[in-house]
Amino acid sequence: MKTRWRRLSVIATATCALILAPIAEPAAADPEDDSHSIEEELENAIEEFVVAEQELEDALERQEELEDKIKDTKKAIKTLTAEVNDFAELIYTTGGVPSATALLATGSPGSAIDGLSLVSYLGDDSARRLQDLVDAKDDLAADEDALADEVKKAKKAYEKKEKAKDDAQREVDAQSGPSGGNYGSAEPAPRNPDGSWPSESCSVDDPTTGGCITARMNHALNQARAAGFDRYTSCYRSAEDGGEHPRGRACDMAAQAGGFGGVATGGDKTYGDNLAAWFVDNANSLGVMYVIWYNQFWDPANGWGPYSGGNGTPSGDHTNHVHVSVF
Repeated sequence: MKTRWRRLSVIATATCALILAPIAEPAAADPEDDSHSIEEELENAIEEFVVAEQELEDALERQEELEDKIKDTKKAIKTLTAEVNDFAELIYTTGGVPSATALLATGSPGSAIDGLSLVSYLGDDSARRLQDLVDAKDDLAADEDALADEVKKAKKAYEKKEKAKDDAQREVDAQSGPSGGNYGSAEPAPRNPDGSWPSESCSVDDPTTGGCITARMNHALNQARAAGFDRYTSCYRSAEDGGEHPRGRACDMAAQAGGFGGVATGGDKTYGDNLAAWFVDNANSLGVMYVIWYNQFWDPANGWGPYSGGNGTPSGDHTNHVHVSVF
């Protein structure tokens, strides 16, 4: 479904008093201009993708119809070839066109003339029909080759437009990041007197696995659940997996109620958006190091940006769960 964005522009007019007013400085660039431009690029990319998709479908349909015609033509050629071969065999075994004596022996002179005419007609008509079908077969084969090239080009155009659409969508997502509802503020985790985060080990029993997590990760998890984010979660993983999970400083929180499934859509996608946004909004209170969600990566220094660590799977691309790590 195409998305249409609308902008509201306000034009201010200045009035002149009896004295000249100072010349106004150029207005600062609207920070929304870039995002609108990106959204327009996405809309154009989607429209071009839809056109390419339809052109590919049309080419494939024409190719299928042409293949059916070629099959029918080949069957007809086979049948006529057999008929002409039979006629040629008759000519060969009778020493050419049957003699007048042989034909007269079978009936009256009128019948003989009819017989000769029939033999001549069968030969000429079958040969003509066969040649027409051979020509038709050659024409269809040429059309098939041309259409195969058309389908090949249509596929390339489709893939190119699909990639452009996906790239534009990722750029829009990277600019905006997920937005969440109002789920309240988290209670701050304990800090050192100087405001720094105390060093913590993996010493608290992980309520989601048989492993352990840090006290700060446990606090963040409890705060998220208190805010209503209570779907399936898995925190600790063995050291073989690397990253923050073996240190007890990370949790994966499923977007679907039943656990880590396919790509989150609909209400599950909204749940993930809200959860990721909630961690970002409360990052300073909870000591959030970074968040990964739906092919996007957030950290306090850079904000939202594209996530390049995915592998094309829902879990690898983090399109079925929100990953949160704390300091």
